Amino acid sequence: MYKHILKPILFRFNPETAHNILFSLLSFLRYVPFAGSILRAIYKKDSPNLSKEVFGINFPNPVGLAGGLDKNGEFYNDMANFGFGFVEIGSLTPKPQDGNPKPRCFRVPGDRAIINRFGINNKGVKNALEHLKKERPNVIVAANISKNTSSINEEAAKDYETSFGLLYDFVDMFVINISCPNVVGLTHLQDISFLSEIIDKLLALRLYYDEYRPILLKVSPDLSHAQLDEIIDYSLRSGIDGIVAGNTTRSRDGLTSISAEKIAEIGNGGLSGAPVHKKNLELVRYIHEKSEGKLPIVGVGGIMSPEDAKAMIDAGASLVEIYSGFIYEGPGLVKRIIKHLEK
Repeated sequence: MYKHILKPILFRFNPETAHNILFSLLSFLRYVPFAGSILRAIYKKDSPNLSKEVFGINFPNPVGLAGGLDKNGEFYNDMANFGFGFVEIGSLTPKPQDGNPKPRCFRVPGDRAIINRFGINNKGVKNALEHLKKERPNVIVAANISKNTSSINEEAAKDYETSFGLLYDFVDMFVINISCPNVVGLTHLQDISFLSEIIDKLLALRLYYDEYRPILLKVSPDLSHAQLDEIIDYSLRSGIDGIVAGNTTRSRDGLTSISAEKIAEIGNGGLSGAPVHKKNLELVRYIHEKSEGKLPIVGVGGIMSPEDAKAMIDAGASLVEIYSGFIYEGPGLVKRIIKHLEK
């Protein structure tokens, strides 16, 4: 239904408008009797053989929704109807922010890719908090948090602490986003001096809570091996619970369906989708091997098929996430991945 009816309609609109239409439809379905039950019957697959404990959390299956789709933390339960084992909301910032000027998202259908420079547009952490209080999650929720664009890097730790403290009692784990290529200066937070200040403060803050919430670090596929080695070493020493590998890339490698002129016309932005799978797969494998399997990894980036997901897990990922694959292949991809992993 999605690929033959809904997708052709949505792809007639620009990506951001299509996103809004999709989530308006999900909002509407909340008021349709038995809609959630029907969606679960179609898309959800119980998979006891795939349930696993990672970071001290029992995941019903290893397939999650990547951050960026439910960017305001308002549709986690709706997305759970499609069979996800967990849902990552955000990125969320302490204050609402509009992100970068439009247009800021571009499809490349010939390569099953997306280029975006949203700039972490979101309604702010307090909006997400209100939704989490009002509608308690029936799925494992990871909160992806970042700093406001207006906050200088030297004061970034305060932004992460603010969101961390507000959300702590209402989510299951945190993803610390220091690798989005669409916010000026944000990737500099991957430098160990900035990174250690942020993470050390969050780890110290966590000690004041009765319940344990895992802290994961989201890293870029554009990092050099030397940079990765520093992050892996610090992660093992500090007590970070795991790594989300990776994010969108500034590279345009793998785009073959559009001209260099068209690529230049689109301009800056992070590339996601099929062209980044190989790069993120290599990132997962490198982190797994370098950490000797001691750092649990969530593999994300370019998972467009069940085979792509299996490759991520074979490379060392404990869990996987999809985003562009959901856009191009539809919600049925989750069930297809689960069936393939059960073989």
